[in-house]
Amino acid sequence: MQAQVLTLTTDMSHEKWLQARRNGIGGSDAASIAGLNKWKSPVGVYLDKLGQSPEEDTTSEAAYWGNMLEEIVAQEFSKRTGLKVRKRNAILKHPKHPFMLANVDRLVVGEKTGLECKTASEYLRDQWKDEEIPASYLLQCQHYMAVTGYKNWYIAVLIGGNKFIYKKVERDEELIEYLIDIESTFWNDHVLKEIPPEFDGSDASVDLLKDLYPESVPESEISLSPDTNTFVDALEQVNIEIKQLETQKKEYENKIKSVMGEHEKAVARDKLITWKTVTSNRFDSKRFSKEYPELYNKFTKQSISRRFSIK
Repeated sequence: MQAQVLTLTTDMSHEKWLQARRNGIGGSDAASIAGLNKWKSPVGVYLDKLGQSPEEDTTSEAAYWGNMLEEIVAQEFSKRTGLKVRKRNAILKHPKHPFMLANVDRLVVGEKTGLECKTASEYLRDQWKDEEIPASYLLQCQHYMAVTGYKNWYIAVLIGGNKFIYKKVERDEELIEYLIDIESTFWNDHVLKEIPPEFDGSDASVDLLKDLYPESVPESEISLSPDTNTFVDALEQVNIEIKQLETQKKEYENKIKSVMGEHEKAVARDKLITWKTVTSNRFDSKRFSKEYPELYNKFTKQSISRRFSIK
């Protein structure tokens, strides 16, 4: 099996590249559809494909340096492995499932394998220890192997700007069949039919809803459908259970504290428990507003958000 070319990307503008990506599901979309990308939910991918997504910030420091360092990561991979890599200036598509697209970072010359280049924060170092690879990147590599038919894929990452790691990902047929199944369902049952998937409980969905509906229309009101009423009942039950668990949590904490007394540390089997004295300085904004009202008003920044509640 050999991937087909959807479109060449040489000299393609960023806007046209984004438009071309709407013709199918790319490697970075796979983890989102599977619910394993904390930055984007399935609904976010759906809106992207229909051109209805809120504009994303592509000028962030992380995105900028990720693009700038891609070539350096690729060069270092070649230096350490002796493998020559090259760009594939095209968006590829699966020959049997044309909705599956691949815009790969590099292909290894003379071998049927590719390379994905990444940068990561020092705080994410543990996600790469030993044989570990973040789940979202693992699915991205398997997606690329599904499209190209290749048997393995390399992933190289520069961590914290001073730690370079590369790993080899073997083709997993069972995982690839899973990706083909969920991507096919997503594309045919949601994107083509313009039926959005349901919002999930991820932070990505929370952020997307904030972007889609930043402000409420004053005094506007709707009646919820019976299906949505079910969510209201479920949410109220969850809130009751959370309150009970929070009370139970405090009870267990208080019982441990009562045994510790004035001691700062305690050992319980393989766990270290601490109950430390902490000094913190807090700004008294209420007092400051009373004594220096002009300065308070000058440096007060107004923010707009929406508060959700059930009464």
